[in-house]
Amino acid sequence: MIALTAAEIAAVVGGTLASGVDPTTVVSGPVVVDSREVDAGALFVALPGENVDGHDYAAGAVAAGAVLVLAAREVTGADGAALPTLVVADVERALGDLAREVLVRLRQAAAAPGGSGLRVLGVTGSVGKTTTKDLLLQLCSEAGPTVAPVRSFNNEIGLPLTVLRADEHTRYLVLEMGASGLGHLTYLTDIAPPDIAVVLVVGQAHLGEFGGIEAVATAKAELVEGLVPDGVAILNADDPRVAAMAERAPGQVITFGNAPASTVRAHDVRMDRAGRASFTLVVDGAQESVQLRLVGEHHVHNALAAAAAGLALGLPLEQVAAGLSAADALSPHRMHVVERADGVTVVDDSYNANPDSMRAALKALAVLAGRDRRSVAVLGEMLELGPDAREAHDAIGRLVVRLNIGLTVVVGEGARAIRDGANHEGSWGDEVVLADDLEVAAAFLEEELRPGDVVLVKSSYGAGLWRLGDRLVGEVVAP
Repeated sequence: MIALTAAEIAAVVGGTLASGVDPTTVVSGPVVVDSREVDAGALFVALPGENVDGHDYAAGAVAAGAVLVLAAREVTGADGAALPTLVVADVERALGDLAREVLVRLRQAAAAPGGSGLRVLGVTGSVGKTTTKDLLLQLCSEAGPTVAPVRSFNNEIGLPLTVLRADEHTRYLVLEMGASGLGHLTYLTDIAPPDIAVVLVVGQAHLGEFGGIEAVATAKAELVEGLVPDGVAILNADDPRVAAMAERAPGQVITFGNAPASTVRAHDVRMDRAGRASFTLVVDGAQESVQLRLVGEHHVHNALAAAAAGLALGLPLEQVAAGLSAADALSPHRMHVVERADGVTVVDDSYNANPDSMRAALKALAVLAGRDRRSVAVLGEMLELGPDAREAHDAIGRLVVRLNIGLTVVVGEGARAIRDGANHEGSWGDEVVLADDLEVAAAFLEEELRPGDVVLVKSSYGAGLWRLGDRLVGEVVAP
């Protein structure tokens, strides 16, 4: 973060410095919510949580080098001594206020002669946000200093923390923006209005919280509405709900997809035996070849979105194509492929799941296994689907049969409808197994897996199959 005094931060967030805090104290280090990430000169944000209260870790943060604690109350160390505290009514809101002000100052500095020319990119969509963010990070990093979220820092806490990692040298700030309800993206874009807004797809994620697909579309459109006045909207032409957001764009619209009218499109998409796509990237008559390292045909759309954003930033088409071809999967548990020493291939995509991403992952599994290897799908519950949950899980079970998946292990009672759907579609039963929990599933797989199998692990994060993914790839040699 840019260096600010305690008094400056207090003025920005509307807080009060506790007695004894030197208002000239300079926060020159990182802004963190985890005391284990404290460095010299840090601001420690003591967020209250359901299971963990950050105030309990304030003393440790100060001992590790934090010079100021942003908190909801004055805090003391184990010896009763007061800690340097900035007290606010709402810690989370104050974090957002600080990020907003820092970005305003960074934009002002970037616009001055010799400034960095900072550009802010926002990415949203029901699926593909993190992969597209990772692609943009790698594309932009070749052109200048770039800051992007770690993991999936895309909410009211993660986004401000990402913004606050930027400094006067940052040229590109890539922000992943998630929403589980109306108004969420409006809040995030109020903190960080993007110069470029990328909307990937309106899907069935969080349907239970939104209340319906049209509400999802309305929420995702908030990113486009939150653009700076001359901002550019990057929209998926293959999704009618996303394409319709062009009407809400304040400026230029660039489309991507398979539709012939798309500004940025893929021609002649081909899949290799490793499940990786190659295609010709076509833009206004010009074209370049791309060979993705990412597994799954669905990543073509993510790559097109990243390409469109890169071109909007002014990157040459040749550089964009080369960058996409060189890009790797950066985030854990997202189509992470490991070749085990015993001949089993594990595709760990267990970070999250909804019906759209589940279908894409299963199709990738079928391609990767081909005709000569057994495909094994280990599937858990897709959360936050509301009243449509049973029907959505049932449909995945039917797809498993249609894709001729060799063995499906359904984990947990919440995912039972996957097995039911498979049975209704025509599974004889031996191909689909219901495991009560992770331990039962792990024991079954330990006995069942054999050399040559290709195993997909997929569920919503809250279902916990990422733990099984870690076990399946543990103590093995990655490729």
